[in-house]
Amino acid sequence: MLSWASGCAGLPSQVPQTPSHAFASPEQTTLGQLASARHTQAGTRAGSGFLLLDSVEAAFTSRLALLDGAERSLDLQYYAIHADASTAVLLDRIRAAARRGVRVRILLDDFNSVGEDAQVLRLAFEPGIELRLFNPLAGSRRSLLTRILGSLPDVDRIQQRMHNKLFIADNAWGITGGRNLGDAYFGGDGKSAFVDLDVLAAGAIVRPMSASFDRYWNDELAYPVQALLSKKDLDRLQQDGRSAAGPGDAGMRAPAQPGHPGDLPDSGAAADARSVRTFAAPAEATPAGAAAARPAMDLRRVPLVWAPAALLVDEPGKIGPGDDEADAGETVVDGLLQLMQQARSELTIISPYFVPGPQMMAVFAQVRSRGVAIRVLTNSLASNDAPAAHAGYRRYRRDLLALGIELHEMRADSPPGALQGSGFGLGSAAGGSKSGATRASLHSKAVIVDRRLSVIGSMNLDLRSHKHNSEVALLIRSRRLAGAAVALIERSFEQGAYRVELQGGDLVWRAPPGAAFGDATHEPDAALRLRLLVELLAPFAPDEML
Repeated sequence: MLSWASGCAGLPSQVPQTPSHAFASPEQTTLGQLASARHTQAGTRAGSGFLLLDSVEAAFTSRLALLDGAERSLDLQYYAIHADASTAVLLDRIRAAARRGVRVRILLDDFNSVGEDAQVLRLAFEPGIELRLFNPLAGSRRSLLTRILGSLPDVDRIQQRMHNKLFIADNAWGITGGRNLGDAYFGGDGKSAFVDLDVLAAGAIVRPMSASFDRYWNDELAYPVQALLSKKDLDRLQQDGRSAAGPGDAGMRAPAQPGHPGDLPDSGAAADARSVRTFAAPAEATPAGAAAARPAMDLRRVPLVWAPAALLVDEPGKIGPGDDEADAGETVVDGLLQLMQQARSELTIISPYFVPGPQMMAVFAQVRSRGVAIRVLTNSLASNDAPAAHAGYRRYRRDLLALGIELHEMRADSPPGALQGSGFGLGSAAGGSKSGATRASLHSKAVIVDRRLSVIGSMNLDLRSHKHNSEVALLIRSRRLAGAAVALIERSFEQGAYRVELQGGDLVWRAPPGAAFGDATHEPDAALRLRLLVELLAPFAPDEML
């Protein structure tokens, strides 16, 4: 079975890899000139502008704007790119950019490039597009199961993944945050939808983002796709690219659209408290053709917050063979722990997979001893797409409450229409929902310190992000942006989440006042079989693997 699953197992020992770097003169491009003009117009010394992308509408149309506006380079770094309707729209815009002379580099973690999602690898054979796979696994791409089976002899490599998310145009504008590319991240797969948060950045901070991309792109673990595919695989992918769309080509082509930027509707994400919305239940999604027809965000008019900022990013050496801790140095999560210890009044945390571990618990205890309020929003068991991660989180739940930490767990099933259309979460931007019964799952990752410092990125507050995966995040010093982010989270506390409390030694899930749902005395909205699954997984799910 292992022999069948592995296919032609084994990675090539020598891989031809030509180094390349970010476009060095963004001021020569329209996007670069726009960023400079917006900065001048703002009249501030802070050289970086930011916009919270707190809805699928803003997340999708901002990416369209960068794809349509790029003139020299597009650099995309992702953990997962799924072959579905929303991605088809983005990939068609990428092909169009390459045809007009834009250099396109796509760096993708290799774990999810299996099954139908392997169709994304066809981009590697498009003129003007380079695609590399980071920390590739040997073996078959038939399915995720066969991929894991084929890599069992090298289990450590399975555990270490490139989890970074960057979307950069002309080294002038960029996006980072929690979203991968796919219908589940843009509100339209009809089964589950991730409630997520990104940041659009312009100006000086984009250069460090591009430098980070270059370090990973030129790392020895970044393999060109052509070096990993057999002749048979290569021929099949190329043939699929020439053939008409069929069952194996689901949604990978979308209607071509003109590349003119449009206006962002008023319902998009504004970076001040007046635009406060909340994590929301998914609305009815639109067909792929309608998604393709969406106008791109108008970057000339979006309200940017100009503020000092820094990029927190793990070194590529965190992944791969060798002494991980020595190669990784200070990690993104290490930096977060240091920031938390500087808090004077409050910490507000969003983490979908929340497994603190002893080191983070010690930081929480130290911070709480100084009277700092800590509030956490994470997934409930029902909304969590990773039951094993919930098994890890629940080990710490009572201890967190005993420290006086305020715990909120997101609901998977909000009342129909109650929260639809709200910005910090889900809406109808792309994809093809087949029913209205979409399950929401929290996927945003952010830490806000004293309503002054915001860290928004790809990291979870768990030991996997701390010790195994590489991550990236923006640290932004802005009371305005931090206040807006906190207001969004607080609205979610009020409308779409339970507050977990201890009552007489027992856990109780309290519904917000006036909510259409009630309190619960066990994991709310979770089926018995799901609760039993977590009980089964708990003894076999060590914290460092979650």
